[in-house]
Amino acid sequence: MFRILVVDDDEDICALVRATFEHAGYHVWTTNSAEAALALIQRIGLPHLAIVDLHMPGMDGFEFCAAVQRFSDLPVILLTADANEATIVRCIEQYAEDYVTKPFRPRELLARAGRVLRRIGDFGYTLDAQTRIDEGLAVDFAGQRALLQTKSVTLTPTETKILYLLMRNSGHTVTNDFLLRRLYPEGDVFEDTLRVHIRHLRQKIELNPAAPRYILTQRGAGYRFPRANELA
Repeated sequence: MFRILVVDDDEDICALVRATFEHAGYHVWTTNSAEAALALIQRIGLPHLAIVDLHMPGMDGFEFCAAVQRFSDLPVILLTADANEATIVRCIEQYAEDYVTKPFRPRELLARAGRVLRRIGDFGYTLDAQTRIDEGLAVDFAGQRALLQTKSVTLTPTETKILYLLMRNSGHTVTNDFLLRRLYPEGDVFEDTLRVHIRHLRQKIELNPAAPRYILTQRGAGYRFPRANELA
């Protein structure tokens, strides 16, 4: 079941979105601030999709997206009452998979969320606070660390995001080009940089980096993370 996080300081909107998505079979969490949403993610793990109000007291929607993008590629739909073209362009180009202007039609929001989730695909592993891969490895995305059998290893933001992207597409080849575009949307970064990050990540999580179990090279294409049943 897909998990949806709704972040809006308007409790009526939270209730409306919750009712709409729960009726459609989704599991929904709601919070009234971006700060509370980040704390919730730390405590219980990432959702599959976040629906976030752009303008909130304290941390706004853009700041929430920037914070969560440090350790994941969480898809976000931004809600905004601002129909200004510059704001909408910034939403799409820098932070969000989609945006919806307020007031919105609940069924349209549901349809847009479904389209994003179909495009992203189902995450192949549970998105708990500690995502268990197998007996030897778990990942704490929000904490930016890998939990090995005998130790906890700190991951850089880039390494954490690489793991997230590979695991979200487990069983499938993730191309070098796709990884670079998601890691460096501003461009001007080459595959050599990606290879360095992959090498460092393997050194941290693989028992034998020369014969990796988790991050598999697909020569001439990219990398693949095995499905859970392949590691059993």
